[in-house]
Formats: sequence, structure tokens, C-alpha cells
Amino acid sequence: MRKLVYYVASTLDGFIAAPDGSYDFFPLEPDVAAYLTAAWPQTFPTFAHAQLGIASPPTGRFDAVLMGRATYDPALKLGVTSPYAHLEQYVFSRSLPPSDDPQVQIVDGDPVAFVRDLKQRPGGDIWLCGGGSLAGQLLDEVDELVVKLNPVLIGSGITLVDRGFAAHRFTLTETRPFDSGVVVLRYTAGPR
Repeated sequence: MRKLVYYVASTLDGFIAAPDGSYDFFPLEPDVAAYLTAAWPQTFPTFAHAQLGIASPPTGRFDAVLMGRATYDPALKLGVTSPYAHLEQYVFSRSLPPSDDPQVQIVDGDPVAFVRDLKQRPGGDIWLCGGGSLAGQLLDEVDELVVKLNPVLIGSGITLVDRGFAAHRFTLTETRPFDSGVVVLRYTAGPR
């Protein structure tokens, strides 16, 4: 069965974006960029592949990406309707109309039911790109958590997971520190 992997950048205080949704305080340091483009090439937008030296289409474990509307909006503001054209793209929104781009499916139904169905279909793993609200709704379905922990505190913003209190235990499976201070942490979900 396919796995749902929440792969995301975070501050030390657990935020994935500023209150306005911006995330430019997460610089892509050269040491981290080299690792990410080699280990996680599918997580870069399609339009950035050439400048980062990523083969097109990139190979890897994912063939689908899930994102909330706020995560999708920055691409739309740039006129990019299909930011991850190398993957099946699902955007969860109750306010967006169906996409004119055939590579993007707008999902206005229950994210949990949708993901459970998607996991049963043949294919590679599924990348949960963000944001915090969608991650909160799908937390019980997350099989693996990969956090690019950045050495910065911001005090407020969009949380890693936005939901009511419910403790979820994860098991650390890999730690990759970088000279820039970023640490990539991989966890698997505990028993459910």
C-alpha cells in the first residue's frame, strides 16, 4: 500500500510559514540544496528543475502531491497552474472552482476519505506538501514525517499541524545534520 509522507520545512518553534503564508526565511543553503536535489528531487517545483540540475522528470518515491489552497496560492499568483507537473496534483479547497489545468484536480470533499482511497490505488508514495490545516486533518493517515528543521524562531505563523490536542507518537528513523544548521529528521508513525 502507498504511504502518505508529510515532507515539510519547519522552524525550531514548529511553524511552516509566517502568519501571511510567506516562507522566505527558509533559505535553501548550498549544503542542504545538494542533498535535497539528490535525495528528494520530486519535491521541487517543475519549473525549478533545470536551474537546480534535476533530471526531468525526476525519479523518486512520489507520484502524487497533496496541498491545501494556501500552499497552492503562491504558484497561482505567479501564473503557474501546475507547479508539480511531474506528479499527480491534488489541491484541497472548498472555494476554488474545478481547475482548468488537466494536471491539477481540485478536491472539495473529505480529505481523509480521499487519501484512504488514494492509498489503495496502485502507484508510488504520496507527498503531503502542506499546509498545517490539511496536515492536521490528515495526521491520522500520515505514515512518515520528514521535517527540514531550520535554525530559526519566528514566534507565530502557520503551525506544522493545525488541530485540537491529540498526541501522536513518531519513531525517529534518520537524522541528517548540515553545517548550515538545518537538520533533516525522518520519522515513521507509531501504532494507531
